Amino acid sequence: MLGIAILTILFLLVIGLSLFFKALPIMREKNLWTLLTSANWKPFKGDFGFLPFILSTLYVSLIAIIIALPFSILTSIYLNTYASKTVRRFFEPVVDLLSGIPPVIYGVWGTLTIVPLIANKIAPRFIEFSSGYTVLAGGVVLAVMITPLLISIMVEVFRSIPVEMTDASLSLGATKWQTVKRVILRKSFPGIIAATVLALSRAFGETMAVLMVCGNITQIPHSVFDACYPLPALIANNYGEMLSMPSYESALMLSAFLLFIIVVLFNGLSRFTLIQIEKRYQFS
Repeated sequence: MLGIAILTILFLLVIGLSLFFKALPIMREKNLWTLLTSANWKPFKGDFGFLPFILSTLYVSLIAIIIALPFSILTSIYLNTYASKTVRRFFEPVVDLLSGIPPVIYGVWGTLTIVPLIANKIAPRFIEFSSGYTVLAGGVVLAVMITPLLISIMVEVFRSIPVEMTDASLSLGATKWQTVKRVILRKSFPGIIAATVLALSRAFGETMAVLMVCGNITQIPHSVFDACYPLPALIANNYGEMLSMPSYESALMLSAFLLFIIVVLFNGLSRFTLIQIEKRYQFS
């Protein structure tokens, strides 16, 4: 079992090192800081600026979690505290089913529903024209994708709260909502953070659904109604077609390595924060 655990960690190291060595030629050819902060993406001229792709990835993921998190928390509270057993038996399998739908289905749904809605109804209230293939469309589709995951985890987190604690709160005269606020949410806060981190990790790496609705235009998005081009979409669109250009292939490997580093660093920092929160709540 120890050997299998070590092997699992080695997989992570092997993936990271493989991407690093594949990306090394472009890092030797260009200054890394220039690659990360430049917005010029002209592969045939040797210009590889990753800033638009990094910002697009962060913006879409941030919008997705802003939309999905409140909805998921409130739904999980309802299913755990207010819903009857009949309602729970119906909704919980449905949530699991939504988690298993292929991302391309969400992408098609976003193209047919969300993109026209933004182009014809939402965007005209704020700007003159938008194609609908925007940061907002990517964020909404991604939010719908990660919501079932968040709900499934949070329901289990809420159920892990000892029944004696909620019963004691109710016996003292607290209402259900007061018990939710003072007991359930307070004791499950570290679990909510962990669920959010897991959902964000999936959001960072989601490819197909976001690729179909974000526009795939190399630019720095200045509003939610601008098209964007996340890192996973860049890799999926271009890898395999430009292998005859070593510098282009290396640049795409660098984009994969950047995405890998973003996810690993985010998870590491979030895990550290979670440990500190757990210590605080353990002694509070």
